[in-house]
Amino acid sequence: MSENVVSPSEGWGVVHLFLRARRGESAAAAMAAIDRFCASDPNYVRAFSVLGGRADIGFMCVSPNLTALDILVKELTSGPLEHLDSFVSVTELSEYISTEEMERARLEKAGETDIDAKMAAWHERMVVYRENKLHPRMPMRKFICFYPMSKKRDVGANWFELPFEERRRLMGGHARSGKPHQPNILQLITGATGWDDWEWGVTLLSDDPLAVKQVVYEMRFDEASATYAVFGPFWVGMMMEPGDVFKRCGLSL
Repeated sequence: MSENVVSPSEGWGVVHLFLRARRGESAAAAMAAIDRFCASDPNYVRAFSVLGGRADIGFMCVSPNLTALDILVKELTSGPLEHLDSFVSVTELSEYISTEEMERARLEKAGETDIDAKMAAWHERMVVYRENKLHPRMPMRKFICFYPMSKKRDVGANWFELPFEERRRLMGGHARSGKPHQPNILQLITGATGWDDWEWGVTLLSDDPLAVKQVVYEMRFDEASATYAVFGPFWVGMMMEPGDVFKRCGLSL
């Protein structure tokens, strides 16, 4: 019987999975499951050895096919890997990005010349932006950080009571405060409203672990974070190939 394939109408599904390894056992079946999953493009898995004692292994699994993700998770947790925590989300576009009308109005207000040419260049940039946001191919880096977050609904600090333009202003400032860190940090923000207990998941990749600490610290002073952000648990680790993670955790292949 054919599988009931479930896919989002836009974006790719993402599962962050945190596991405990039973040392001395074989991870051959888990390795085979990852290989099968990754054999179907554009599916991929990024593995990391979790730093600290809350878990041994972390996986970020990405696919447009939620059924394939579900099968992979079941296979990974059926052997010597015990499920400790997970986060389910989907890649998405920000609701605060500029529209064509907004960008044209900005150029006109700034007194720019040859607006049509500038708009054509803007369209080209937006094609790349959309592709990177909806279909991200996250590369390997030395260090990974993942954390979930939501926006507050407190009296006097309820994000969802703010007018759209105010939220857009705050998020614009938030983006500008993080821009200086772009050379050292790769970021993926995925949406989880209605899918998980938190509203977004944030994945940060860097070759310098300290760069991750710095960007998270500095951006907490931004108004959007300082007033309205709520953060979940942070998971960090060293990225490596899945087989190398299994070996580091005392599993055979």
